[in-house]
Amino acid sequence: MNNLKHTKGLTVTSAVLLFFIAFSVGCKKEETPKPKPTPNDVQLVSIKWDDNNVYGIRKNASVNPIIRIRFSEPLDTAVALEEIGIKYNGVQTVKCDYSFENSDSTIVFSPLDNLKYYSKYTLPISTQIKSKAGGFVTSANSILIRTTWDPSQKFLTITEDELLDLVQEKTFSYFWDFAHPVSGLARERNTSGDLVTSGGSGFGIMAAIAAVERNFISRSQFVQHMDKMTDFLWNTADVFHGAFSHWLSGSTGEVRPFSANDDGADLVETSYLIMGLLTAKEYLDINNPDENNVINRIDSIWQRVEWNWFTKNGAEDQLYWHWSPNKGWTMNMPIRGYNECLITHVLAASSPTHTVDPKVYHNGWARNGGIKNGKSFYGITLPLGEDYGGPLFFEQYTYLGLDPRGLTDNYANYWDQVVNHSKINHAYCKANPKNQAGYSDSCWGLTASDNPWGYSAHSPTNDRGVITPTAALSSIPYSPEESKKALNFFYYTMGDLLFKDYGFVDAFCVGEVWAASSFLAIDQGPIIVNIENYRSQLLWELFTANTDIQTGLKALNFQAPYLK
Repeated sequence: MNNLKHTKGLTVTSAVLLFFIAFSVGCKKEETPKPKPTPNDVQLVSIKWDDNNVYGIRKNASVNPIIRIRFSEPLDTAVALEEIGIKYNGVQTVKCDYSFENSDSTIVFSPLDNLKYYSKYTLPISTQIKSKAGGFVTSANSILIRTTWDPSQKFLTITEDELLDLVQEKTFSYFWDFAHPVSGLARERNTSGDLVTSGGSGFGIMAAIAAVERNFISRSQFVQHMDKMTDFLWNTADVFHGAFSHWLSGSTGEVRPFSANDDGADLVETSYLIMGLLTAKEYLDINNPDENNVINRIDSIWQRVEWNWFTKNGAEDQLYWHWSPNKGWTMNMPIRGYNECLITHVLAASSPTHTVDPKVYHNGWARNGGIKNGKSFYGITLPLGEDYGGPLFFEQYTYLGLDPRGLTDNYANYWDQVVNHSKINHAYCKANPKNQAGYSDSCWGLTASDNPWGYSAHSPTNDRGVITPTAALSSIPYSPEESKKALNFFYYTMGDLLFKDYGFVDAFCVGEVWAASSFLAIDQGPIIVNIENYRSQLLWELFTANTDIQTGLKALNFQAPYLK
């Protein structure tokens, strides 16, 4: 009994104790532990270079900017000052002055000294940048900055005639000082060594005639040069049915393949060479024995070219660009218009020994009128060719010798063609529909040239942001005011970035902060020649005075004031 009572007594006591404990706990306010703050991720909201939003890259950038970088959260300012800045060439940190706005979510800074003109910078956004709450930038980023050119004038002002003289003389140095010592032919480019070019050499011959007239070299020097060159072409250089290869060795005259299947004749490049030779023939004096020897050799070279062979030996009513003794007609490229090859058809029709029927011109080149365009671009009508005209060398190579003034045939007025194509190219660059860095009324000219990625035939339909000086400068007879603006910009504003020992470098690209180190014969030659045609019409008058050319133009139904 006692044991039972004792047990029951403990049970009652425990129940009372539990009651009081439960009551006291229930009377207290329930307290939940506060969670630790969770940092918010930091997002990059915007970057402004002055008042311009930047997305990945800022081209043509000012050199004294105010930069605002906005984030989604207030920043840990000490970390932001350590992590955010501009780096020159991606390495050297630029000293800047910093401040913060918008409750420290926006960092504002400017370089203490102006950035370098025409240079490359980066603005990295690292994942080490964090907010006051402890969150970090979620993903790294890097903004590329390409600064603009220095707008100050680089060279002393000289007269327009003095500037044209200077450009012609410096550019001619490429063909004179850099001519191959054995053959006298022009190297393809300034890094070509023994490799010379047939077409570029033709342009160089015409440039040398202008050089004599401008007193850069003497007439006797020119005659000696032509004697060396024509002797090499007649007696040493490889020929294929009278035509030359695009490239050849300047020492041995052996063909240097332009491509795997292009190891023989190139009829278009041969045309440019023959155009130069015939222009020289008209310039030389038949009554001077030394000069007459060169004239006779030019005639021999001219008459040796079997233009009719390049209709697949008479099998077709069109000319073909290439033939190889190893590959035959494998290249299979008909010379059809409209492009830079009109001169090839004019010469083929003009040959006194191997002429072609006019139907080759009309059916092949002109495609029975298929070369016509007739559309308007920027309010300017384009008579022939592809939309916007294509690269400007289409209007420059043929018309170094063939005078387009008053020249017409069944398909076009050729003065309208060259003028309007040039002006469309200028208008396109001025309008700048692709927002390319640097394009303007005075910074224009799209044609084939080197670029930061290799080589391309630049045009309004292949616009890669690359300006090629020869495009605008060689258009000076057709668009004199626009071309002079470009000349002044290239010379005075861009200065020695572009103007070197051999004249203007091949090309430049503001968006990539790039200027070529190269000079190409086919780009340098037209600058000299067409500046001369603008100033004196000399090369036009010489080439079109040739009686064979007169005969060929008439056979193709061309009309011009100079045709007798």
